[in-house]
Amino acid sequence: MSFVTVNGIQLYYETRGPVEAKPLLLIMGITAACSVWEKHVSYWEKEYRCIIFDNRGVGMSDKPEGPYTTAQMADDSAALLEALNIPNAAVVGVSMGGAIALEMSIRHPEKVSAMVAMCPWASCDRKGEAIFRHITHIKAHLRPEQFAHFMQLLIFDKPTFDDDAEYEGLVSGQKGAALEAIQQPLHGLEAQAEACINHNVVAQLPQIKSPTLVIGGKQDMFVPEWMVREVSEGIPNSELHLYDNAGHAFHWEKLDDFNPRVLNWLKANY
Repeated sequence: MSFVTVNGIQLYYETRGPVEAKPLLLIMGITAACSVWEKHVSYWEKEYRCIIFDNRGVGMSDKPEGPYTTAQMADDSAALLEALNIPNAAVVGVSMGGAIALEMSIRHPEKVSAMVAMCPWASCDRKGEAIFRHITHIKAHLRPEQFAHFMQLLIFDKPTFDDDAEYEGLVSGQKGAALEAIQQPLHGLEAQAEACINHNVVAQLPQIKSPTLVIGGKQDMFVPEWMVREVSEGIPNSELHLYDNAGHAFHWEKLDDFNPRVLNWLKANY
C-alpha cells in the first residue's frame, strides 16, 4: 500500500503497468474507491503506467470534514503527480472525476497532456443538485446494500437489468457492499456531493487546450446528455462520443467498445 501527503492530507494510490510507459492518471467518481477502475486499468496498463488513487473523503485516503470543491480535488490530483515526479500525464476522469479532470485542465494545464472526460458536467442545475442531496439522504438512512442498490438504479440502463447474468452481478454487488471493510463515512460523501453541486466551469471551458475526448451515455439519468454536450461544445476541438442504450455506467455496459476506444484515442492524441 502506498500513501503520499498532498495538500495537508494523505492520499492512497497505486501504480500499474510499465514504469517506463507514458503515465495515465485515473480519477474516480463520487462514493467510489480507486478499485472500481479494475475493469479498465487491467486493460490500459498493458500500454500505459496507470496511476489510480482514492479521492479525499473515500477509501483509504484521508476524509477531512467538508465541504470539498472540485478545484481542491484537482489540486490533490496535480500534487499527486508532483509527488511521483511526473511532470504531465493523460487524465481520465469519470463522473465527479470528470469534473475534477476539467478543473485540473484549467488550473494545471501544463500537467494535462490529454483528457478523457467521462460523463462530466460543467455546471449543475437544480435537478442535479437534488439528486446529489438525495444520495446523501439515502446514505444516511439505508444499509450499505440498500445504498448500493439505489446507486445501481441511478447509473445502469434497462438492458443491464434485463440481462440475467448482468442482473445477477448487480445483486452480488449489493451483497458485497455490505461486507466492504472500509465504508465511506457520511461526512465524506456529503463533502464530495457539495463539490459536485458547486462545480461550475462553463466560462473556463474555452481555456482548455489539451486534446479532449468527452464520452457519455444517451440514457444517463444522473448526468444527462445535455450536460455532457455542454462540456464538449465548450472545449475547442474536443471530440464527443455518446453511447446508445447506455446510462451513467456506459463504461461497464459497453466495456468491449469502451476500453479499446479510449486506448486507441490515447495512442492517437497522447
